[in-house]
Order: sequence, then structure tokens, then C-alpha cells
Amino acid sequence: MGESISTGILAKWHVKNGDAVKKDQPLFELETDKITSEGTAEAAGTITLGVEAGAEVRIGQVVALIDAGTGAAPDGPPAPAPAPPVAAKAAPLQPPSVRRLSEEMGVDPAAVAGTGKAGRVTKADMLQAAAQPQPPAPQPAQAGERQTRRKLSPLRQKIAERLVAVQNGAALLTTFNEADMSAVMAIRSRYQEDFVKRNGLKLGFMPFFVKAVVHALREVPAINTLIEGDTLVQNHYYDIGVAVSTDRGLMVPVIRDCDTLGMAQIEKAIADVASRAREGRITLGDLEGGVFTITNGGTFGSLLSTPIINSPQSAILGMHAINSRPVALDGQVVIRPMMYLALTYDHRVVDGREAVTFLVKVKQVIEDPARLLVGL
Repeated sequence: MGESISTGILAKWHVKNGDAVKKDQPLFELETDKITSEGTAEAAGTITLGVEAGAEVRIGQVVALIDAGTGAAPDGPPAPAPAPPVAAKAAPLQPPSVRRLSEEMGVDPAAVAGTGKAGRVTKADMLQAAAQPQPPAPQPAQAGERQTRRKLSPLRQKIAERLVAVQNGAALLTTFNEADMSAVMAIRSRYQEDFVKRNGLKLGFMPFFVKAVVHALREVPAINTLIEGDTLVQNHYYDIGVAVSTDRGLMVPVIRDCDTLGMAQIEKAIADVASRAREGRITLGDLEGGVFTITNGGTFGSLLSTPIINSPQSAILGMHAINSRPVALDGQVVIRPMMYLALTYDHRVVDGREAVTFLVKVKQVIEDPARLLVGL
């Protein structure tokens, strides 16, 4: 999980106590302050759960036991004792003194950090936990209730902390423009069928914006920077983060070396990381190292917004909903599919002129994608 992660919340079990499980079958979801990941069975057999869903657990802690001997022929000579291995292994997790204190004091051993051998919960751990004030357990909503309460997940807490830190630690300013999406929509309409036949997926709008951003970063390198203490770092690579909304919160997987990728490669990469993020299979490596972020609030119908930069990056591009609006073109009022664009930037390192120029470069590529072919 990485050295910076020591605990998490076992958010959900995909199996029940006593279920027969297969090797590599998904068993649970673990939420940390960075990612939500999935735990799988290391062997086939019958599972005994040792932790309730919603409990905080330590990385490396045993949360379940699998009796791999159920229905399987063991290698080597038979075991001398007929007792099931689950019973022999499960007993040390909750010795009699711990079970007795659990019943007397109403403290769930699964929610107690053990200090004994192999992380086992001891009598002293239970007594210390009993002396601490226990937060009320979340209650399901009853008919007519006005409120329900539940603890923030580690991921949601981390998102909140990062957003507040960015707001307090950077000089954020947002500049706006709008883009006529006619050219991009015409390209998609003309080549969509062939694109799907060749690549097995549809061509969306995001690859166009990724390519436009790479072009604009090359034209305005001041945007491709970050601050490290009292040092300004200039990036010379183009790893672009694409914000993905999941049930657990917003994640920003990074598409590597976008300057070397074609449209199909970018679309496939986005589809892959978005799927893994929503299924809880994203890794820390997928989220690290981006130089710039694109977020698309238009997916949910947003007309205009001011996105917050993904620290330590210096800027973020916000896409929005496409709406047909009357615009003036060559002295005539015409109806065109328009999208508002927003660039939020850190004014400590990016001047207004550079930010406006960057957004204009993005607009130019979106309205005339052929500019990329001739290097304009």
C-alpha cells in the first residue's frame, strides 16, 4: 500500500461468514486516505470473517481466515490432529479474556488496535479501548428522521484536507473562455464508426482536450511548472491527469507521455484507468506524477465552474456542458454548440497573460484541430 499508508477502513465485504470462496475472488474493499483497493482470496476454501465491515484496520492485519483444506487434498502426510485449521488459527485472535471483556464492556475487538504478537488484541488493549470515548455507531434512517450520521471515509477526509490546503496555500485565480465544438463534433461524427471498428470503443471529447492541453503547455511552458519550497520546477514532460468521479470520491489517474500517444491510445488509457478507479482497482502509481489536470463537469450538466488545482500542479482546465447558443460569426448570428472553458491557476507562478494565452491556445485547437497537423 506504500509506506505512507498504515491504516484503512474495511468498507465492504463481498462475501459472508462461512462462504466457499475461490482463489483470487474479490473479498472486500479497503478504503485509505489515498485510494480504495480490493482484497482477493489467496486460496480456495471456506472463509471465516474476523472484522466487521466499517472497522478500521492496520495494513498487514489479519481480517479473515480461509480453511484451504475444505474439499482439497493436502500435500504430504496427513495432519495428526483432526481439528479444522480455522478453529486453531481463529482462537488467538480473540482469547477468552478478550471475549469476556468484549461482552462486559461492549467493546468490539475488531475495532481495537492490537499490540500483541502478530497484531493480536490483548486484555490491556481492551481495557485501554474501554477507557476511551466510543463514537456512536451510524444508525440507519428511520421513517420520519430528519438526519443520519456516518463517519467520513479516509479518502473523503483526505480530499477535504487537500482542497482546504490548496485554497489556503495558493493564490488561485480563474480565467474563462468558450469554444465552438462544431469541428470536434464533426470529426467524431464522420469517423466514429471506423474508430469503433478499429479500436473497440467510441472516441470521446477528452482525447481532443488532452492533445489541446499538450499543445498549449508547449506553447506556454510557464503552466507546466510547480513550486517545491523556494524552488520553481519546470517540467519537460506531459503526464496529464484526468479527473474521474467514483462512488468513493474524485480521483485523478494520470495518462503518461500524452505527447507521444495517438487519439486511440489516449481514449483507451482513459477508459482503462476510469474503469479501475470505479471498481476500486486503482493503484497509487496511477495517481502520482501528473503535471496538469483536466476535469469535465459537463458530464453532470455543469454550465460553468471554477475548479481547484490539483496540488502541487500550477493549473487545471475545467470542461463544461455543450449547449447550442446564438453567437456572432462573420457579422451573422448563428447557432453553434458552445462549451465554456475555465482555467484555474496559481498566480504565484503563473501570470494572467500566460494563463489567458494558454486558454486561447486550447480554444484554437478545439475549434480547428487541423492546427495540430501543421504545428500551429
